[in-house]
Amino acid sequence: MSDTLREVTLEDLDAIEIGAAILGTGGGGNPYIGKLRCREELRKGRKIPVIPLNELPDDALVVSLGGIGAPVVGVEKIEEGEECLRALRAVEQEVGKKVDALISAEIGGANSMEPMLTAAQAGLPVVDGDGMGRAFPEMQMITWSIYGQRSTPAAMADEKGNIVVFRETPNDKWVEDLARASVVVMGAAAGLAQAPMRGEFVKRAAIPGTVTQAYNLGRAVLDANRDHRDPVQAVIDHEGGRLLMTAKIVDLERHLKGGFAVGHLSLEGYGAFAGDSGKINLQNEFLIFARNEVVEVCVPDLIVVLDADTGHPITTEMLRYGQRIAVLGLPCHALLRTPEALAVVGPAAFGYPEVEFVPMAAKGDAK
Repeated sequence: MSDTLREVTLEDLDAIEIGAAILGTGGGGNPYIGKLRCREELRKGRKIPVIPLNELPDDALVVSLGGIGAPVVGVEKIEEGEECLRALRAVEQEVGKKVDALISAEIGGANSMEPMLTAAQAGLPVVDGDGMGRAFPEMQMITWSIYGQRSTPAAMADEKGNIVVFRETPNDKWVEDLARASVVVMGAAAGLAQAPMRGEFVKRAAIPGTVTQAYNLGRAVLDANRDHRDPVQAVIDHEGGRLLMTAKIVDLERHLKGGFAVGHLSLEGYGAFAGDSGKINLQNEFLIFARNEVVEVCVPDLIVVLDADTGHPITTEMLRYGQRIAVLGLPCHALLRTPEALAVVGPAAFGYPEVEFVPMAAKGDAK
């Protein structure tokens, strides 16, 4: 375990991959391909330094990076590898300045790897934090936008060489809608650079320490498997979450709609949950979990699906009928629980106005 990760090494990547996929709550894309690309950059002798939030200079120019599209597409449509780098260069051209550091738009899933890959390619450091502390499907659901930083100028690039720049929009929902329309034409996968920010703002608005968190969480799973301990319980203990259900997937509806993977999975409980039924609604990420038709956890708290035996996360595109899973609920960061955040990332924002967000107890809260 690490108190603060200072540099990502070859030995760290497997743990970050697992931890980031857990924090992705099913979305953000599978980080495996990104891990392999980061590994190749490190083997070339390039570095991925990590800056703790509190050491980021106030006047540093920081850009948020990540992929945009539908995670299910990434299984068959492999990125070329420099999409985010080209998007970054386009933003630098717009602002007329070189960027000092990169930060992940969302630590969840493949978007944990995109800034690290681009950092290695561009010779820049990665900030130990992100804009979600998990994964969300839409761009305005990022803490930069929630707390007052505009996403523009932003740029997206695909593997074919197309670059689209968003110079100015009325608000960040327009950036999301225009980018989503563009990424559909691009084949539902592209790299995105957005929100050129001052370090002073990033220190106030970022979810802190999430690169280190992903590493430590993945390390907990790996160590539990090595030591023949319960890896599912290791995740619960590390994040202060709780087991919602052990179940088998008995029905899976998943399709592409408007650039998102949407649908639901139906669950049949086993073990301590034998006789129970469950349902998870998804839009790239897992949004609502209900057991016996009663909602138990919803966004912005994290709903995590793990392989019941290995504790490894199962992302949206890897869900299959018959899988035996453990469903966990993990508490989100306090920055996602404010009234202004819940207006953007609460259940009503996803089309569930009837669902009330009841926050899970955060790690360290009195029982």
